[in-house]
Amino acid sequence: MKPQFLLFLLLAYTQLLAQPGEKIVLEPLNIFDLEFVSDPQISPDGQQIAYVRNFKDIMTDGNRSNLWLINFDGTDNRPLTSGNRNDNSPRWSPDGKKLLYLSSANGSTQLYLRWLDDGAEAQLTNLTESPGNIQWSPDGQWIAFTMNVPYQPKPLVKLPSKPEGAKWTAPPVYIDKMKYRADGQGYLEDAYTHLFLLSVDGGYARQLTSGDFNHNGGFCWSANSQSILFSANRHDDWEYEPANTEIYEISIADASIRPLTKRLGPDNSPKLSPDGSLIAYTGHDERYQGYQLDRLYVMNHDGKNPRLISGNLDRDVDNIQWSADGKGLYFQYDDEGNTKIAHINLEGKISDLAKDVGGLSLGRPYSGGQFTVASNGRFAFTHSTPNHPADLAVGDNKNMAVRRLTRVNDGLFSYKKPGEVEAFWYESSYDGRRIQGWICKPPGFDPAKKYPLILEIHGGPFTNYGSRYSVEVQLYAAAGYVVLYTNPRGSTSYGEEFGNLIHHNYPGQDYDDLMSGV
Repeated sequence: MKPQFLLFLLLAYTQLLAQPGEKIVLEPLNIFDLEFVSDPQISPDGQQIAYVRNFKDIMTDGNRSNLWLINFDGTDNRPLTSGNRNDNSPRWSPDGKKLLYLSSANGSTQLYLRWLDDGAEAQLTNLTESPGNIQWSPDGQWIAFTMNVPYQPKPLVKLPSKPEGAKWTAPPVYIDKMKYRADGQGYLEDAYTHLFLLSVDGGYARQLTSGDFNHNGGFCWSANSQSILFSANRHDDWEYEPANTEIYEISIADASIRPLTKRLGPDNSPKLSPDGSLIAYTGHDERYQGYQLDRLYVMNHDGKNPRLISGNLDRDVDNIQWSADGKGLYFQYDDEGNTKIAHINLEGKISDLAKDVGGLSLGRPYSGGQFTVASNGRFAFTHSTPNHPADLAVGDNKNMAVRRLTRVNDGLFSYKKPGEVEAFWYESSYDGRRIQGWICKPPGFDPAKKYPLILEIHGGPFTNYGSRYSVEVQLYAAAGYVVLYTNPRGSTSYGEEFGNLIHHNYPGQDYDDLMSGV
């Protein structure tokens, strides 16, 4: 390379560097500088929040996470774990004195217990598979979790054994399931997901459920810690009707199971009321449409008298949690590209409590987010806007005033200038229907100049983009592009009718919606 060209590159790069007090644009490698908050868990008394702080390791191109703890008033924000590993799923003990969590500190993912008064911790398991969905029993004596149990498909033929030291072609992959691979995962493990039980003192993990079924529709403990309510599809034809889950109750003593629901359609995420008399759950009556709302139901503990209580809300209901008085539930829902937290009483009256919930990834502005509620009505949630990935925020059930407690990316954003994101509505050329979109302009945008346009189209199709941070969009803008992303017909957060406009018809008029946005 000629010396003159090297000098040119050096001068050009120097011009890109910020002058004192000036901001420069985001660069691709900055993704390794970005962090985001997830899984906020508020303590039973509402005084502290344990949360996960996520980051990326540039040396392995991998995701990493540690646990942090902060007071509800925003003071004493401190790490509980550290290092280039994965610590996640913090769960408070019922007395608020201990924290259960998952960690890969010693290689594989295992269950750990930490005493908060003196910082002592213990590894509770040495499992061959990774546990997940960990939950304390109300009496604090047991831990329930889910875990894959491998099985060996019966081959069509028995292959001969190869001689010692021989190098043969790899044997064929034998598949005996309808669903055998998934986007982002590839071929699925030959395993079924089951419920397990572990003493808080550690030791042997007992498998509760059995059979060739997956038990991954959510579960909760009974109030007396003697049984577990769970959702699963245990029908003989479960592979052909995968969404047809039911709610069951399993006894801790003898693993006997009794069904509590029986209808065609999903019944998921059972949550028992504080007094143990009612079960709340989400689902719908299957009508074999492309998109159907997940609604909120309540039934008696014995499965009788099921009734719909979110019938007046034309939105999906998610992440349901009972209020301490048992008179209603907290939940989250997507509304016009924004995820909100709300409360609903048993008569169906809804009160919004917070908005801008989101940010469980950095890539694209998809819906998401998490929250938990303490017995006094205080709640903690992941808060994201187009200007920042998920941070930790808090509020209470008395008003809409929320406070952002963390700013994990302020160091980076203090000198990196983002593209400005603007929301807008427009009419589809097909039928005049109103469509929502967002446009991100390059940093330093000059309306007198022309810029190339990128149309970013979401997948799904039954999902939504929205008012959330996206490093992908920001990097396009930093490279000099105007970025347009929209929610054409078929997107969620606009009601069931809007989502079903593409039923048996996509791609179709969603194309017109997209091009009208352009």
